Amino acid sequence: MPPIDAIKSVLSQYAGFRGRARRSEYWWFFLFTLIVGLVAGILDGALGTSIGSGAGATGVIGLIVGLALLLPGLAVAVRRLHDTDRSGWWLLIGLVPLVGGIVLLVFFVMDGTRGSNRYGADPKDAPQAASPSMA
Repeated sequence: MPPIDAIKSVLSQYAGFRGRARRSEYWWFFLFTLIVGLVAGILDGALGTSIGSGAGATGVIGLIVGLALLLPGLAVAVRRLHDTDRSGWWLLIGLVPLVGGIVLLVFFVMDGTRGSNRYGADPKDAPQAASPSMA
């Protein structure tokens, strides 16, 4: 899945927790979130809109970006877990220090369940839209 399509897919399902998400959809959105967060941090530093001081300080722009991307980030993570035939409640294992993050990382990099599972059809089986340049 091309990066722009993956990001559009996540943002079009802003708070959609149903269905399944391919690995590419999850990781492209993860990278998008990381880059947007870095740009927000740079803008906060350049504009002097930082809140607090030190390594854990954030800024007004970073806070707005973080809040705006929180819900779609949670939704795509739940849909990614659904693709591996796991409940979205598995996301809570991330609260366990160190081990939880490793377990989630393993789940997120695993290939999804082949064929349909209890959360829907395999997203890899979905027909790809024909590119206009291919006509």
